[in-house]
Amino acid sequence: MVKFLKAGKVVVILQGRYAGKKAVIVRNHDEGTKDRPYGYAVVAGVERYPLKVTRSMGKKKVAKRSKVKPFIKVVNYNHMMPTRYTLELEQIKGTISSETFKEPSQREDAKKTIKKLFEERHNSGKNKWFFSKLRF
Repeated sequence: MVKFLKAGKVVVILQGRYAGKKAVIVRNHDEGTKDRPYGYAVVAGVERYPLKVTRSMGKKKVAKRSKVKPFIKVVNYNHMMPTRYTLELEQIKGTISSETFKEPSQREDAKKTIKKLFEERHNSGKNKWFFSKLRF
């Protein structure tokens, strides 16, 4: 079978708190591990999407509406649906490691760096689809 759930692939989370939210695979484990005996991936996604911005809005309002709230999570392969989109994630890969999930403070630091990267990418106009809400 071809392994198509690779790092950088954009997926839609199907189950749980972040159901219907878009995320990008940071690290994948096809065979699982001893404590997680199933195929899973570490994902970084968008919990709260940026709002629409118009030309008549001031700088302060644009800055407020362009904020992104990220999440990081370990997700079973059965609970995510792959899309045709990919994302370059050289910087994101360095911020999330297996130790990130052991300590809450490390998790918060990782979220802050991902937030900065996502907002930077959104403001530059790249990956427009990733930062738009799913309509269903």
